[in-house]
Amino acid sequence: MTQALRADLACGLGLLTRLPTGWLGANGAAMSMARSSWTWPLIGGLIGLIGGGAMEALRALGIPAPVAALCALSVQTLLTGGLHEDGLADVADGFGGGRDRERKLAIMRDSRIGSYGALALVLTTMLRASAIAAIPADRALAALVLASAASRGALPLVMTLLPPAREDGLGRSVGKPPAFAVVFGLVAPLGFLLITSQRPAEWTATMIGAAFIAIMAWRQINGYTGDVLGATVVVAECGAMIAASAGGA
Repeated sequence: MTQALRADLACGLGLLTRLPTGWLGANGAAMSMARSSWTWPLIGGLIGLIGGGAMEALRALGIPAPVAALCALSVQTLLTGGLHEDGLADVADGFGGGRDRERKLAIMRDSRIGSYGALALVLTTMLRASAIAAIPADRALAALVLASAASRGALPLVMTLLPPAREDGLGRSVGKPPAFAVVFGLVAPLGFLLITSQRPAEWTATMIGAAFIAIMAWRQINGYTGDVLGATVVVAECGAMIAASAGGA
């Protein structure tokens, strides 16, 4: 494994999980984020695999599907430190409570959570947990991996299509992901879909969820922030899991 590859993986893991990779202490950490964005679907798949593995183990012990599904989400949230959920809450508060663009951005920067944010967290958690519980047992693990990989694989495209919403935000210093990262973020989950015989509707629903947040962000704040990217992951996962559950048991 080359030094550049190790650096990209360390940066991706350090950004998307709570694993101590030490990437923040490196010089040029912000720029390495854009370069390492090709790893995000791979790391997303790992997050889904760990959460799905926990769910499979609990089901094997006789734990009911709804409880096992909520535990799987809990494991994933612990692994990511609630990074994406925090972004979703900030976006819901900002978009829901701000009168204009500047006020929306100010609310999104406030660490306190409001009613819109709390509702968004509760509803999306309930939605994902109930959808996971409804996925046929033989497809649940693969569906979780696909949802986690595809939702994070969509982020480089969002960062390419939308400009940073703040002049002093991290998005401005990070810059645009390389074209390879954008393509790989879309193709890698599709490859996994084909290998595991998952339904194309699941990937499509993920992209619809990501597009919904991107369009909302453009209309509300004319660009993206880190919070917008976090919200994109959660909403895209909701779309994937709903589609996966649609086939019934």
